[in-house]
Amino acid sequence: MSTPPVVPPTWDDPMIEGGSHVVGGPFGRLARSSRRWWTPARVLIMLAGVAYLLALIHNYPCISNGWASPDRYEHMCYSDIPPLFSIRDFTDGAFPYLNALPNGEYLEYPVLTGMFMWIASLITVWITSLSPQIGSAQTFFAVNTILLLPFFIATVVATAATMRKRPWDAAMVALAPGIILCAFINWDMIPVAFTALAMMLWARKHPLWAGILLGLAISAKFYPLILLGPWLLLAIRSSRLKQFWWLLLGTVASWLVVNLPFILANFDGWFYFYKFSQTRGQDFGSIWYASNLLGLPPILPEWLNTVATGSFLVLCVAIGVMIFATPRRPRLAQVLFLVVAAFCLTNKVYSPQYVMWLIPLAVMARPRWRDFLIWQVGEAAYFAAVWWLLAGYDGGKGLTQQWYAVFVFVHVLATAWFAAMVIRDMFNPRFDPVRTDGRVEDRDDPGGGCFDGAPDRIAMPSARPAAGRHAAQV
Repeated sequence: MSTPPVVPPTWDDPMIEGGSHVVGGPFGRLARSSRRWWTPARVLIMLAGVAYLLALIHNYPCISNGWASPDRYEHMCYSDIPPLFSIRDFTDGAFPYLNALPNGEYLEYPVLTGMFMWIASLITVWITSLSPQIGSAQTFFAVNTILLLPFFIATVVATAATMRKRPWDAAMVALAPGIILCAFINWDMIPVAFTALAMMLWARKHPLWAGILLGLAISAKFYPLILLGPWLLLAIRSSRLKQFWWLLLGTVASWLVVNLPFILANFDGWFYFYKFSQTRGQDFGSIWYASNLLGLPPILPEWLNTVATGSFLVLCVAIGVMIFATPRRPRLAQVLFLVVAAFCLTNKVYSPQYVMWLIPLAVMARPRWRDFLIWQVGEAAYFAAVWWLLAGYDGGKGLTQQWYAVFVFVHVLATAWFAAMVIRDMFNPRFDPVRTDGRVEDRDDPGGGCFDGAPDRIAMPSARPAAGRHAAQV
């Protein structure tokens, strides 16, 4: 039997193949006959809808009591969304970045996220004006959950479309525990969706449009900016610099279109997010914060930015060396996952919702359910720990600071372990499930767009013989 155009997960993933016996065994003749309706895209959208409903059910205790403390921590359903409606002056129709808050500060979010919040606030004010008895916090939360749903679906569908031979891998994104638990903590789904769409367009060999979407992602959150570094290094190794320059052009152009009007109208209001990020201290989830709680020598505040940024840059250099040192050119998703993971692990704050940045990249970097779920268990453990710590701060029963610090290192080590699995795949491609699909077929970089099938021209001398030996074995 020949390999079908789309790789069924029951033919490729040992965990899914073993579990498939509950429903009749691996994908076969009867499944192929019903595939006309149950296309991957339709099934994935349905799974995403179920997961989104589970996320709402998880948040119901907070919705019903208005996010009162300590219940919002004890039920682990805290969200930044409801309180920011009043705290950031949206109730009075303040326009972000142009109107200062009563304390003289400005909205501490990038422009695209701020505009999303503002649009949601306008809808909220309109609804509450029609029905004053409806709580404004609950209404604002409901409006945001509705507006964020298309971004979640876009993330799932874009991931499937990027890995066209393996669309079912996107089920890991649709059902990810990290997204179900963290979907409504903040507005991180917006940059996640734009980043996923940028990768989809790059996979379809539309670098300019990919750059435009990447620029929108950067306008919603800072972290997508760091993706350009490994993207450039892969372009150098594959001699695809022309395509990268188109990507960069689209990124800069769309970022300027979104940000330049605010820069010109009120630079201080626009710059406040970047100033806030620079001046904030160590915070929840970071290794720096956890180390202090365990009694290790603290990093002086004036040195924290240098140490955190320096640690990140050291990891970036290591990733850059690996890009040129591997026997074969790494896949795009692999190096993008590594650089975002490095950013999270060394950042001054590692909020629970940051796992959403990593999930689509992790799925494309190493689509194995077992490894993915092990990593997600570590993230879920930290998710519970941070809220139970805060419950103790707010008058409830909670974790001690020392136990919380232990769980910080649990989720840090879980992320580092998954990154190590990706690095192993990079240096030994026969372990890479995307390149082998569990079979003898050998692929270059499905989903890599302009990199897929490109010549591997620039590599360290020590890497070239290994690449040749691998090609000969295949």
